[in-house]
Amino acid sequence: MNLPKRTLGRTGLEVTPIGFGSMELRGDRVWSGRPVDDAEAGRVLNEVLDQGINFVDTAYSYGIAESMIGKHIAHRRGEYLLATKCGREVIDNGAYVDTPHCWDRRFLAESFDESLRRMKTDYVDLLQLHGPMPEEAERESLVAFLRGLQETGKVRWIGISSFLPAAPHFIRSGEFDTIQMPYSALERAHEALISEAAAQGAGVIVRGGVGRGEPGAGLGQQDQWAYWDKARMDELLAEGESRTGFMLRFTLSHPAISTIIIGTKNPAHLRENVAQAGRGMLPPDVYEEAKRRLAAVGSEVAEA
Repeated sequence: MNLPKRTLGRTGLEVTPIGFGSMELRGDRVWSGRPVDDAEAGRVLNEVLDQGINFVDTAYSYGIAESMIGKHIAHRRGEYLLATKCGREVIDNGAYVDTPHCWDRRFLAESFDESLRRMKTDYVDLLQLHGPMPEEAERESLVAFLRGLQETGKVRWIGISSFLPAAPHFIRSGEFDTIQMPYSALERAHEALISEAAAQGAGVIVRGGVGRGEPGAGLGQQDQWAYWDKARMDELLAEGESRTGFMLRFTLSHPAISTIIIGTKNPAHLRENVAQAGRGMLPPDVYEEAKRRLAAVGSEVAEA
């Protein structure tokens, strides 16, 4: 599908409005993930590119995801922009894998080099810090570390994956080329911050743009979906439109968002998401009515 492109802030990179978030390919030992085998990882990753999506987001701590990217689509490296994250260890405790933050400079350098080896590439388009607090970033001089990697040519642009209450600090520092934050119709706390980040020139990457799936889908959050029912959002659906399809178009309707990363290991679900993205933003009157209804039932927006 010939998806339109949006500019990823000051990077100037042209990205498709939906990207692929590889966390669903992490496997069953990291963060209660689902099993994923080699064949299905290969199918969905190649389908991502076949559908015209050109932005792939991953992380050192996403289990086997980076290795699957390297194995299955490294030979198509010219077709996608590659973003990963650093700052979490991977500690095997036997029954499960723990991923605590670690900002030790040696670990960051070695884990990033391992990410490159796994993904069979000699550079990434974007390296993001994986959720530090402001005091950690300052104490460990994390921006200087990222800038040093830029100078080697291994990293083109630098970013951060963050959330409230830390996100405003990083946005206002002006040091990051991109900001990744959670946002959807059911999780609107970062709505104004997205606009602020874009106004300062940062590209905005959104995760959780379809409410992490409907209840029962594995990551769905029942308390958030209660907003949907209270606001009678089903009344706003077009004929034949799914809830998650509407959610995706709602998120796409925020004018300051560059791309939304959506994770799945199911090629059919991926194609459905691409089809919804191809429909574009919601009609302005529907978008404004949705925001009005959600605000009325308590889906609040934090002040920028």
